[in-house]
Amino acid sequence: MKFLKITFKIILGFLIFVAVLLACMVAPVDSTPYQQMPYYQAWKQQMASLKTQNLQNAPTLKVGWAKVNFTPTSPTPTAGYGVRQGALYSSVHDSVFVRALVFDNGSTKAAIVAADLLIVPPTVVEKLKQKLAKTSIPFENVYLGATHTHNSVGGWGDTFTGKLFAGKFNPDNVERIAEAMAVAIQLAQNQCQPARVGYGQIADSLHVHNRAFEGGHIDPYIRTVQFVQENGQKALLCAYAAHSTIINSATVVLSRDYPGVLVDSLERGEANFAIFMAGAVGSMGPKEEGKTEFECVTNEADGIENAIQPILPTVTFGNNTSLQIKTLHLPLREPNARVLLGWRLRPWVFNWAFGKFDAYVKVLRVGNVLMVGLPCDFSGELMAELASYARTKGLNLIITSFNGGYAGYITPDKYYNKDNYETRTMNWFGPYNGAYFQEIVRDVIDKFSTTAADKS
Repeated sequence: MKFLKITFKIILGFLIFVAVLLACMVAPVDSTPYQQMPYYQAWKQQMASLKTQNLQNAPTLKVGWAKVNFTPTSPTPTAGYGVRQGALYSSVHDSVFVRALVFDNGSTKAAIVAADLLIVPPTVVEKLKQKLAKTSIPFENVYLGATHTHNSVGGWGDTFTGKLFAGKFNPDNVERIAEAMAVAIQLAQNQCQPARVGYGQIADSLHVHNRAFEGGHIDPYIRTVQFVQENGQKALLCAYAAHSTIINSATVVLSRDYPGVLVDSLERGEANFAIFMAGAVGSMGPKEEGKTEFECVTNEADGIENAIQPILPTVTFGNNTSLQIKTLHLPLREPNARVLLGWRLRPWVFNWAFGKFDAYVKVLRVGNVLMVGLPCDFSGELMAELASYARTKGLNLIITSFNGGYAGYITPDKYYNKDNYETRTMNWFGPYNGAYFQEIVRDVIDKFSTTAADKS
């Protein structure tokens, strides 16, 4: 009997310990409507006080471009799939690059930088800030993005989840990537020449599908911007919503996936330079057609290129030399990463596991093209309404993901309580973020459509 009493006390003590531990680690999901939250008011106050410049009358717009190979000299961890746990790649299937576009209209200098990476890691951003601090193009004037390949260099994450998805942290990899970005910006700046800007888009539903929600909408548009220098040299920027996940987790090789094949092919035919940026990739997957995964990669890229080709000759080039760029702080609800649908990790646990980084919105207007870079996998289902709204303001909208911060997946709010990867595991900042982020983009459109002429 005494033994049973002791056993009972031990079990009871253990259960109390577990209950206290859980109470310290988890809490109910905060479902307060976002319009009632302090972070929403902070965003609105920031936008109300935001000052932008009307630079339409600049005499000319100069554009330059460059790319830098940052392929490691020996195998490093591969970022992309958690199941790999950062395994070293076995071979280099194709090299990885940083690509940069630099703009200068005499009053403002800005850059677009896209890297063949899963995301633009916050650790790389901090290193890049240091490298750019004493240059003529500071970090605040750099628009960042990634191709979102799941087969590129890892080793850049110094948190629990960073190591899970990108392998053992290696500061040399952070330095290598940041240095490639800084060099690409400088090389592109050295190549700046007077140029014209033209926009074109075409729907291509044959190479993208809604991978998350059966019957859900897709974002089918390939959005392109052409830059043609006076000497006839041409650069082509493309954004598309299909995830770069054709190469699966079992194939641990270094590769750019289909965006790499696409830009290489465009540079052989349609342009002297091409740059690809992941668009609204949340919920959007590629359509894999072929007998092998690398055949699927080629078919995806070829299909997108074939869709682009007919629109290139039809693009008109205006005389609008507007150039504006802003880096805006993005206030967010406190972390609401869920362990169950109604229960979330407390912020201290989230910050330990995922890290605590700055979140911001990157905004770049070049002529009548408005680019908005978000720190997330932004869902393609949210694009149609925003693109339509931008057109009413005389703007062509391009939204890109992975701008150097990361806030998880942003999906339509109607899916919030669906128990799947995108809406539970990867939704980190609570309910209503679909509506909140759409409002953010509309606010940006409003602000940047009134600060430069809408006639090209």
